[in-house]
Amino acid sequence: MTQHTPRTAVTVTGLRKSYGDHVVLDGIDLEIPAGTIFSLLGPNGAGKTTIVKILSTLISADGGRAGVLGHDVAEDPDAVRAAIGVTGQYSAVDGLLTGRENLVLMARLNRLGRARARSRATELLERFDLADAAGKPASTYSGGMRRRLDLAMTLVGEPRLIFLDEPTTGLDPRSRRDMWQIIRELVADGVTVFLTTQYLEEADQLADRIAVLDHGTIVAQGTAAELKRRVPGGHVRLRFAGADALESAARTLGGEADPEALALDVPGGGGVASLRHLLDRLDAASVTPEELSVHTPDLDDVFLALTGHRNADDNARKVNR
Repeated sequence: MTQHTPRTAVTVTGLRKSYGDHVVLDGIDLEIPAGTIFSLLGPNGAGKTTIVKILSTLISADGGRAGVLGHDVAEDPDAVRAAIGVTGQYSAVDGLLTGRENLVLMARLNRLGRARARSRATELLERFDLADAAGKPASTYSGGMRRRLDLAMTLVGEPRLIFLDEPTTGLDPRSRRDMWQIIRELVADGVTVFLTTQYLEEADQLADRIAVLDHGTIVAQGTAAELKRRVPGGHVRLRFAGADALESAARTLGGEADPEALALDVPGGGGVASLRHLLDRLDAASVTPEELSVHTPDLDDVFLALTGHRNADDNARKVNR
């Protein structure tokens, strides 16, 4: 019998959580399609980890409803746990055990038989490029290798939804990009990824949809492109061969001139229609730019506009929730 996979991996309605007088989540609504990467952004203390803990059944909510892969989190937590995997911010790898022993231990905890546990460990060691280090203690692994092993342990039970809580924290740029490729491959295989991250570039590169959480509420949701369009500051930069052409373009288009760079910044989103109109106006004025580039706000600009913080790594507001 073929197992039915819900089209929606996560559904959250009116989710609330408080610790004493401190409201951590104040009516959260989310809907995450299956087989996608969803990224939750927010300053430290905004409630990101609390949402992950509720959805993974580690803590209970004070109000609202949450469903994971068709199972109610409060009413059927065992079914939720059987369907998900969680890779936390800090590695769960046992440094005294070898890479293979870590995976076999996790397989046995998932109630796989001895033979299947060994074969599953071998599969994952090969998939995550850890086969050559399989017999070495995990304490000797690099940060990137430990993170790959940690994720491999999460995949032992073949979950359909994986919570990745800041999975690339502390990794060098190459290891971070290796992890990004692994995440993309998981989603290509039909797995849903719920990603929390401090790296805005990471969300921009990976996420199909992004939600920004601040002070316990969702302040914006959408694709990276949709969120960027909400923030002013996009412009078209034109470069010219000489000062006369720059001055003529400035008279025609307005904008902000940079005489030293022989460049003109013209406000605009850079859409095809607006670019065509801009170039038509320059043609009518017999002005030809040497170069043209479109500059749009990035997620850092979005984050600043929505939360008042330059980026998600705002340690001054860090709360251990």
